[in-house]
This record gives sequence, structure tokens and C-alpha cells, in this order.
Amino acid sequence: MNNKALSNKLISKIMITFLLLIILMGTGYILITYYFTNKFFEETSQKLNAEVATHVIDEKFQNASPFLEDGSVNKELFGDLMHDMMAVNRGIEVYLVSTSGEILYSVVLDHERSDKPPAEIDVQPLDDFIESNGSKYVLGDDPRNPETKKIFSADKFAIDGREGYVYVILASQKFEEATQSLLGSYFLRLGFGASLVTLIFAGLIGIIAIWFITKNLREITETVRRFKEGDLSARVQNASEKDLSILSETFNDMADTIVTNIDELKSVEKLRRELIANVSHDLRTPLAITRGYIETLQIKKGDLSESETDKYLGIVHNSIEKLSRLIDQLFEYSKLEAKQIVPQKEPFAIRDLVQDVFENYQQLAQQKEIKLELKCDTNLPLVFADVGLVERVLQNLIDNALKFTPHSGTITIEMKASDKNVSVSVKDTGYGIPESEIGEIFERYKQAKAEPKKTKEGAGLGLAIAKKIVELHDSAIQVISKPNLGTTFRFQLPMVSS
Repeated sequence: MNNKALSNKLISKIMITFLLLIILMGTGYILITYYFTNKFFEETSQKLNAEVATHVIDEKFQNASPFLEDGSVNKELFGDLMHDMMAVNRGIEVYLVSTSGEILYSVVLDHERSDKPPAEIDVQPLDDFIESNGSKYVLGDDPRNPETKKIFSADKFAIDGREGYVYVILASQKFEEATQSLLGSYFLRLGFGASLVTLIFAGLIGIIAIWFITKNLREITETVRRFKEGDLSARVQNASEKDLSILSETFNDMADTIVTNIDELKSVEKLRRELIANVSHDLRTPLAITRGYIETLQIKKGDLSESETDKYLGIVHNSIEKLSRLIDQLFEYSKLEAKQIVPQKEPFAIRDLVQDVFENYQQLAQQKEIKLELKCDTNLPLVFADVGLVERVLQNLIDNALKFTPHSGTITIEMKASDKNVSVSVKDTGYGIPESEIGEIFERYKQAKAEPKKTKEGAGLGLAIAKKIVELHDSAIQVISKPNLGTTFRFQLPMVSS
């Protein structure tokens, strides 16, 4: 799926979500509007007709009693009264109620059925209504449907020693039937009109809003597309100021990481080619020498003197040792690079270790006519490091110094205590390192250029191994060198806390 299709799909999802939200909000608006409109209508109707029951009592019960002499309800009076009122307003129902809440009479109820218990209502809402003089919005029981509450008008009367209520339902069953018949068309008109207007305006606003909201997303998408097509410099500009700043900054960081990894892979590939070339060359020379002298020994087996045979065997032995050292260095560096070597740190006397290494190299230095010196502070403290790995660093640095120091030159090993560390330096009076090459000497198979007449030895792994070991001790090797003025390699090890 291309970026354009993905972008269109996302925008479609946003628009559908926006449309559903509008419909949901519109439906909620209609329902809430209907609910509060209905409440407003009911409260208005109740306040407007609050005195209907009072007028009934004042006008109809002045000349006639609602009860006959035997105590029964004056049905003829009530029948005429209720029919007259309900004829004028078919939306009301009139009830005669006892003080206990029993419905004594109403033309809308069937009072002839003896098997049906008389209807009853709760008179507390009636008393609350009368006490507030009709100013309080109160709902009362519907005698015809006890589960519902309706607006009403009510007043209390006391005639001929009898008390009761005139209870007028202001939203009768016929009123509800008429309301329900109109409700569908009302909802249709309100819903259609409100939804149409809302959709038009909300749609326009939504399109503009979505365009602005997705502007940054489109820019990010375009940047990602450019990066995917090979423009590795593509970045989201002003990422921290974007609406989607987290996404923008994350992409920029990811792109930087990818570019860094690509550069590292290119460097690794370059080093791999150099590795193959250097290792092939370094392995080929001792192998060729070994093979040549072994063949000579085989061909001239009976013609060689004992001294010549010993000489050839010595050369073969030296070539094999050179091969062995090279292979050991390769394995050692690969383990260091793969972080398979973990330093076993412990307190030890760095002076004793350097003294041992110094003595081991005295004979080799004399053979090359190089002077080997040792300078050390008195009362040098213990250091906390891996003895074997530190010894390996010293050996590699001294081997490197011997390799590039001419006859009659000097190599000085110096130790000093400073702050919380012990500084170890290996200084030679060799040919020095050009400034342009100092940054490369610790790379695998990189060697500083030797004197033109001097043949370079080794594969260039010694300094790379030393650098890795020192880094395992949270330190670094410092290089100070000038052409024809010698070179100094210095590193530091932490003192043992007292």
C-alpha cells in the first residue's frame, strides 16, 4: 500500500469518525431538547392551570354538595361538571379523591365493577402542591396508570362535614395519545432539519479542521516517503514545534540512527575488505616461508649439514610462531569486540607488574640496541583492575614502541599518581606519527607509516586490542606524537579506595 492510499485511508477514518460523532451529538441534542422542552411545557401548563381545581370548588360546590345525604357521591353533579370541563378541554381528567387517596368518582373510570378495587393515589404530592399555592412543580399519580407521574391541579374542600380533594390531571390519556401521534413527525422534522444544518456546517468545519490536523501528518508522510526512496537527508523540519512533535522527533531520531548504522556498516565493510587483504598478506608470508623451507628440507634431506638443517628448522619455527601470534591476536580482538571478555578486577601493585614486564623486555631491547628505562613515583598506591589485561596492554604498547624505535633509541616506561588515578606512559624516541594518522592508529589493521627503509611488522592489531582493554576499564589511551620526536601512549587506572 503506498503512502497516498494510506493517507487517504486515514483521512477517511477520521471523517467517518467525525460524521458518527456529529450524528451521535445530534441525536443527543434532539433527545435532550425534547426532554427539557417537555419539562418546560409541563411546568408551564401546571402553573397556568394551577387554580383549575380551586375554581371548580368555588363555582360548583357553592350551590350543590358533592355528596348526597346518604354520603354517596353526587354522580349527577359530578357527571355534568366533569363532562362540561372535559368538553372544553379534552386534555384534562377530573377526579374526586378522599383524604386517604381513594378515588371516589370520575367519569373516566368504571365504578360499576365490584370485582375491581377502587383506584388510589398518593396524596402527599397534592398537599405539597396546595401548600405552595400551585407555584411548585409537582408530579402526581395517574389513577388510570399508577406507574406514571403527571402534572395536575388540586385543591382541598370541606363541605357538610366531609373533606376531600378535587384532583385534575392536566395531561390526560387523550392528551398523551395526541402527543404520541405528533411525536414521530416532530422528531422527523426536528431531526432532519437539525441534522441537515449541523451536517452542512459541521462538515465544512470538519473538512477544514481535518486538513489542518493532518497537515503535519502529510508532511511527515512525505518526509518518510523521501527517506524510503533513498533521500537519507530527509528530516521533518522544526520537529519539536509540530502538532505531532513526538512522532516527528521519533522519526528524525530513527532516521539518524539508520544513517549512523549505514555508515557503520559501510565502515565495517571497508574494514572487512582491509581485513581480508591484510590477513591474507600476513598469513601468506609466514606460510610461504614455512612451505619453502619444508620443501627444501624434503628435497635436500641427505645433502644438508646438521647446522643447515637446524637453521632451516629455526626459520620454520619462527614463521609458525608468527602465525600463531597473529591467530591469537585475531581471536583476542574478536572476543573483545564481541564483549565476550569481562575484566576480573582486583587490587594489585601496578609497580610490581610493570617491573616484571620491564625485565621481560630487557633482552629483546638489547638485541635491537634500544635502551629501556623505567621511572616510577615512590609509594605508588594499588590500582583496581584486571592484572592479565593490563599486562597485555603494556606488552602491546612496548611491542609497538620497539617496532618503530630505531637503533640507539630509548623507550621509557613511567608511572605517576594523580588525583584518584595512576597514570602509565610508554614513551619512545621513534619516528613519530603524522597528525593526520593519529586518529586511525587504533583501527583494526591500521599502522602508522614506518620509516621508508624499515619494514612494518605485524597485522596492526596490537593497538586496537590495547584500546579495547583500556575501554573495558572505563578509561582511554591518550596519544602524544610529533614526526621525528617520538610518541607517548598514556592511560590511567583507578586507585584502590582507602
